[in-house]
Amino acid sequence: MQTPRLPFQLAAEAPGSRARAGAFRTLHGEVRTPTFMPVGTRATVKAQLTQTLEECGAQVLLANTYHLLLRPGPEVFERLGGIHKFMTWERSVLTDSGGFQIFSLPKERAMLEEGALFKNPYTGRDVLLSPEVSIGMQRSIGSDIMMALDQCIPSTADHATARAALELTQRWAVRSLEARGDSPQALFGIVQGALFKDLRQLSAEGLTALPFDGFAIGGLAVGEGREARESMCEFTAPLLPATRPRYLMGVGTPLDILEAVHRGMDMFDCIMPTQLAQRGGAFTSRGFLQMRRGVYRFAEEALDPACGCPTCRRYSRAYLHHLTKSKETLGWQLLGAHNLHFYQSLMRDIRASILDGSFLRLYHERRAYLHAPDLDHPTDGKPSTPRPSGPPRVLGAYEVHGAQPSSTSTSPGLSIVHRPSGAVMHPPAPPTGTSRLPFIGSISNIRDRLLELLRTPDSANEPVVLWDVTMGTAGNAMAAVACYEEAAAAGPLRPLHLISFEDDPDLLRLALLHHGHFTYLRHAGPPALLRDGAWQSRKLPGLQWRLVQGDFPVAISETSQPLPRPDLVLHDCFATQRRGEQWTRDAFAALASACATHDTELHSADCSPQRRAALLAGGFHAVHPAPGDGGSEATVALTASAAARRASVPRPGIG
Repeated sequence: MQTPRLPFQLAAEAPGSRARAGAFRTLHGEVRTPTFMPVGTRATVKAQLTQTLEECGAQVLLANTYHLLLRPGPEVFERLGGIHKFMTWERSVLTDSGGFQIFSLPKERAMLEEGALFKNPYTGRDVLLSPEVSIGMQRSIGSDIMMALDQCIPSTADHATARAALELTQRWAVRSLEARGDSPQALFGIVQGALFKDLRQLSAEGLTALPFDGFAIGGLAVGEGREARESMCEFTAPLLPATRPRYLMGVGTPLDILEAVHRGMDMFDCIMPTQLAQRGGAFTSRGFLQMRRGVYRFAEEALDPACGCPTCRRYSRAYLHHLTKSKETLGWQLLGAHNLHFYQSLMRDIRASILDGSFLRLYHERRAYLHAPDLDHPTDGKPSTPRPSGPPRVLGAYEVHGAQPSSTSTSPGLSIVHRPSGAVMHPPAPPTGTSRLPFIGSISNIRDRLLELLRTPDSANEPVVLWDVTMGTAGNAMAAVACYEEAAAAGPLRPLHLISFEDDPDLLRLALLHHGHFTYLRHAGPPALLRDGAWQSRKLPGLQWRLVQGDFPVAISETSQPLPRPDLVLHDCFATQRRGEQWTRDAFAALASACATHDTELHSADCSPQRRAALLAGGFHAVHPAPGDGGSEATVALTASAAARRASVPRPGIG
């Protein structure tokens, strides 16, 4: 193998860990690893001056070939002397090849052996991004480190798709090396293979046989959960040469980076420091702070008492809260500068701990707060400013009955009543536990069936679809969310697409206003669902929740886009005085028609003969009693496919 253009020296490895500290030299100076590269996609890190980046300690910036090819184009860089002079940055630059950006345009590009064909959004003309074009553009940019063009696919892709992508990436890697020619710029190859260890090993073996100056792990942080990403990183890192830098692309949060360093990675990039700053988010030694929160309105202390960045030295939390709430650009700039300083400080601390042999101690100490919310003002704590009048007790057709629980009492205190009918829309006792389905959750096998579906290995890429009829105060939906979040910690799951039906979301809005009682609503999902009509977990992208408003039988037949057929239906229309129409034969016929020949189970707390007869008359193939807690009884209804499956595998307590 020829002498690399990026000589790498390994300085130390941490005892009890794969964490390592090293250094390499680019055309613009030495880079000490581990290192975090702020993302300057279009030759700018959003809302930040290059002086700020220098002061926080950034050693390498990342720019993107796809965006710079489209605007300003290669001629600008060639005439003005390259990206360093163009953006007044004297330190190192790494350019991504454009593969991920092509991946993000699935409906507007075609993948060919020659390269990726797409339309220029500014001119409408066809553009072919080939390995030769990508490397040629990176040579014009004048970056210190170039990336070979790869085909990025979702990490949850099937084996055949992942193998085809890595084989194309391998062929493009050879062409990228040839296109570099005699350029002094370094070039990294990118290991692909989705979540398949055999493919990751095959990709690594093929690429490490080529004269690359470093190697990246690509195709992660694009759909998989944290545990799957960490597992694949841990498997792949040792497959890469110890004498070359290792780059984990697109990762991530401070905790993600700490975990990846522990597994042997050296280089990282992510848009989070500036992207979250734009939304009011700040990483601190006291946890992650969201500056939109009213708890900071009168806060005179610094953003992070342990931070010495210009933002923390000069500005109060109250001022940063004001800027964020007012959507002033200065707030984005100041929070972004702090976040970048936080990242760079973390990298320096990690490197120092590897060099002095204390990394494992730092690893365990930092894990305690790097992923935590505000440790001083937790979201489930008491408000900082007392509100004697309390939240409103009436909203639309709903009214809160009972007393607010005290800070020292666990008494439920509240119920919500549908005023026109007098129906109690929430039982006296709040749902308890995290994964128990609280209302129809007395049925013993709902959670087991949900977990069985989520863990079905031969359907790993197909989402489990759960219909929540009717949402109410979101107790069932949130228990399903909690069930998924808990199970994901134990291993990979299929995606879960949760669809809640509700004709009047004021019920959930009122419950949210009284979240001191409805404690399971202290979660990002319900507010986002009411605000946007949908929510997707940031931590677990496979977890999605959608709200469909309107009368249920009408909603399932008149949505603008056909709804996916459900695998599981939670039918919790407990207030028949208000929703009696949803218990009729016609309503069940509409539901059975929507399920068609799909394997669907419907679970309901209602065990009356009339309801079971309506289910059978509506088209369900079989209706059985189901055991519940405390000797109660409920109902499970099955489509023909579900009944056939149940008949082949007898289930205790059914029949």
